[in-house]
Amino acid sequence: MKLVVKRSHLKGEVRIPSSKSQTIRALIIGTLADGESEIKNPLESSDAFACVKMCRAFGAKIEMKKNWIVKGLGGKLEIPKNIIDIRNSGTSCRLGLGMASLCSGHTVFTGDEQTRQRPMQPLIDALNNLGASVFSTQSNGRLPVVIQGRLKGGNTEVEGVTSQFLSSLLIASPLAKRDSKITVLNLNEKPYVEMTLSWLDKMGIEYKNKDFKEFKIKGGQSYRAFQEEISGDFSSATFFFCAGVLTGSDILVTGLSMDDSQGDKNVIPLLNDIGAKIDAKPDGIEIKGGTKLKSREIDLNSMPDALPALAVLACFAEGETVLKNVPQARIKETDRIAVMKMELEKMGADIEEMPDGLRIKNSRLKGTKVDGHSDHRVVMSLAVAGMMAEGVTEISTAEAVNITFPDFIKLMKSLGADMSLTGD
Repeated sequence: MKLVVKRSHLKGEVRIPSSKSQTIRALIIGTLADGESEIKNPLESSDAFACVKMCRAFGAKIEMKKNWIVKGLGGKLEIPKNIIDIRNSGTSCRLGLGMASLCSGHTVFTGDEQTRQRPMQPLIDALNNLGASVFSTQSNGRLPVVIQGRLKGGNTEVEGVTSQFLSSLLIASPLAKRDSKITVLNLNEKPYVEMTLSWLDKMGIEYKNKDFKEFKIKGGQSYRAFQEEISGDFSSATFFFCAGVLTGSDILVTGLSMDDSQGDKNVIPLLNDIGAKIDAKPDGIEIKGGTKLKSREIDLNSMPDALPALAVLACFAEGETVLKNVPQARIKETDRIAVMKMELEKMGADIEEMPDGLRIKNSRLKGTKVDGHSDHRVVMSLAVAGMMAEGVTEISTAEAVNITFPDFIKLMKSLGADMSLTGD
């Protein structure tokens, strides 16, 4: 589908949907737990539904009403009857491989074309070192992957090119037979590991963390049932923060918690540092638009999902902005560094690709036909660009927003955005 966007001015209040990362962790830990867990205010999106299907394949009973009820398995997973197609959910896949290592039979994972291009080898190697049997069917370190447990424990190391590898091991290792020691090399996205650790803390899991470079996890533990409310997703909110700032609009963003462990909440002080006016108030996050933006060198290692939206923002900052230290952006749904350079350049951006980020100068954007590359964050970022560009912007593969944010277009339009979805 195609999203058609014109210059816009926004005003009003919008509630951000729940965190994808927290919803997926809740589903997986609820599946592994002993008893009945309740997930309040879960994210209803394609990624979350893919995770639900995966958890059900291992035997979990999940009721999906207003709140989701997960009847856990107490660590005793059933052997899936069919191949697990995780579709576009890389988070579910990598955390799910750890869960599958606790199952005594064989599990086969595959995904859509994008997910089959994403690296899995560091996690495959680490799980093998801890006693599972894992291999890539194409011998290329990618999906499809076959895995057989059970995880025994022991010593391993894992590359931190994506935090999902480490999070997968941290969630699975407490249920291994023996203690585990994990040495971490070159960790990216530390806040997502902190999110995983916050779940382990809530569950009473025993572990030792040596400066995020070494973890020792006691084996033979268990997860307990829980009730947890999922707060709004700061990664999704970033598009509204940037849109409000750029279009000179006053909007209130609700549903977020500054106490949540999500790393993308640091977008707020970052935007304020470059000249925006964003305040956390009791009733929500208030954005006051119409300010001049300054250029900066911005380290995005801890919040890689913000790169597409901030690339758009940088086009309207004075001078030259550098988005750096985010090489993991190349192994998301797309190579987001290359893709954002390619598409913003079509709109007239003065933008240069670096190995670990982008260098962007103040630019005058013009509407044109651009490709969303079936990447939800690319589509939403180009939509923000379209609200500032002269003329009309047409974005292909707009249906990709359903992966994490099915109501993105509806909510933007509720604020006054001039955008429409067509079937072309």
